[in-house]
Amino acid sequence: MKFGDFVIREAVSASVAAEDKEGVIRELAQMLQKAGVLIPSEYESVVKAILKREELGSTGIGRGVAVPHTKHPGVERLVATVGVSRSGVDFNSLDGEKVQLLFLLISPPDRPGDHLRALENISRQLRDETFCKFLKQAKSPEEILQLLDEADGNQY
Repeated sequence: MKFGDFVIREAVSASVAAEDKEGVIRELAQMLQKAGVLIPSEYESVVKAILKREELGSTGIGRGVAVPHTKHPGVERLVATVGVSRSGVDFNSLDGEKVQLLFLLISPPDRPGDHLRALENISRQLRDETFCKFLKQAKSPEEILQLLDEADGNQY
C-alpha cells in the first residue's frame, strides 16, 4: 500500500495552527471533512473516537511524529491526512518530544486489513530520518505531496 492509496491530497497542511492534541485532531479531521471524505454529521463522533484511542496510549511514536487513528463508519474508505506543526504539539509522546509531523488515519470498521497496511506503510517510511526531516521542513502542501509521491516510488 502506498501513500497515494489513502492520503487525501486536498486535505494536507504544511501549517497546522492548533497548539494542543485535541485541537490538532479536530483541525486535521476538519480538513478531511472539507475535502468531502468525512461525512459532516460524523465529524464530532470521529474526533471522539480518535481521542478515545489516544486514551489507550499516545500515538506519538517519537522523533516528533504522531499517527492518530481510528476505525469509524463515518468514512466510506481508508482516508488520511498529513499535517506539519511548526511549533510542535505536546502529544504525550513516548520520548516526551513535541510532535511536528502528524498522519491522521480513519478507516471503515469493515476494512481492518487496509487500516493495518496503511499504519505499516506510514511507520516504515517514518523510520527514514531524512524523509521525516524533509517533511517537517515542507513549506506547502505541494512539497509534502511531492515527498509522499517520491516515497511511493521507492516501494517495490
